[in-house]
Amino acid sequence: MPDPRDVVIDVRGVQKDYHGLRPLRVRHLEVHAGESIALLGFDQAAAEVLVNLITAATVPDSGELRAFGQLTTAIQDAQTWLQSLDRFGILSERAVVLDNMTVEENLTMPVTMALHDVPDAIRSRIRALAEEVGIAATQLGLPVGALSPSARLRLRLGRALGPDPRVLLAEHPNASLPRDDLASFAADYARIVSRRGVASVVLTADLAFASAIASRILTLQPATGELKPLAGWRRWFS
Repeated sequence: MPDPRDVVIDVRGVQKDYHGLRPLRVRHLEVHAGESIALLGFDQAAAEVLVNLITAATVPDSGELRAFGQLTTAIQDAQTWLQSLDRFGILSERAVVLDNMTVEENLTMPVTMALHDVPDAIRSRIRALAEEVGIAATQLGLPVGALSPSARLRLRLGRALGPDPRVLLAEHPNASLPRDDLASFAADYARIVSRRGVASVVLTADLAFASAIASRILTLQPATGELKPLAGWRRWFS
């Protein structure tokens, strides 16, 4: 049985009105340290709302949400909130990348803003991170605007991992990914999450992708907020 002390995200009876067809409801979700979960049934807007709730960017209208044992509503000042964000990596199209800057500079920014005098130790760390997420050394000097959709997604993944988060939250990461690149990205994502031992919550509409990157798949019942385990799923791309 999982140790309850290892719960990094605990959602109970949460409801949030975001001017959608209905409020976002999540009856109960527990994510344990190192666990990899895929959530189906959240569209792009609902996925953004859930990620914002988990990271305390917004608070629920009702219910409770704890991250690392702390109620998100207990965070009272901006500095405490910013410090709490270091524990999360967010893989999302909402995360800004600067097209006119190089891939290496974009990977460096989440680690240090000293882009023109980067210490050798940090530069080595950034290049190792690029290799980890599948960015070739020859791409590091390119402007981000020159990247393919697949390479751009890998850059976003590298930026999310740069601060060494304990939880990785991904909002429909495969939505802009060419179908031919899906299997290789899914395999790399699963490998990275497993090797790092981070908890991963991926919101996606693609069952094949979900089955390739998660050990547990849950489907949202929007009317009730229940997250139902997906019965009889099989692993794809194996």
